[in-house]
Amino acid sequence: MKRTAMAATCAAALSVAVLTGCSDSSSGETYGPASSSASPSTAATVDTKSAGKLGSVLVDDKGNTLYLFLADKKNKSNCTGDCAKAWPPLLSKGAAEVGKGADKKLLDVTKRSDGHEQVTYNGHPLYYYAGDTKPGQTNGQGLDQFGAEWYVLDAKGNKVEG
Repeated sequence: MKRTAMAATCAAALSVAVLTGCSDSSSGETYGPASSSASPSTAATVDTKSAGKLGSVLVDDKGNTLYLFLADKKNKSNCTGDCAKAWPPLLSKGAAEVGKGADKKLLDVTKRSDGHEQVTYNGHPLYYYAGDTKPGQTNGQGLDQFGAEWYVLDAKGNKVEG
């Protein structure tokens, strides 16, 4: 009986740790999947990877899918608070790095309202989706959340529909 209760407690704690990723205690926002190297203390890398019927899409250096938010303006994020918990921004410490398949001319960073640097691609701030629990998943594709739709991007920085 005691083992079952202990196992349930451990499983609940592990679930919380995996889902929360990294957080910034000063702003209360959560950033990136737990497996991501893109935290405020490292330079992020943007790469491409085949996502089946969606074709080649932008990912980070671990293969985690990246998304754009249609409510954003060029180089300006409109996703903060609860939005940034569900859709953590891809952050970089300094200039982001180009991986295989990405175009260096389209890659940049912009300051978020909390002062962190968010990676942009073709002017689109980039995000993860908390519902993608492992590299290669595209569970956020086409979702309408926080006032607009979310899409993966191709190597030219365009939204991919499908």
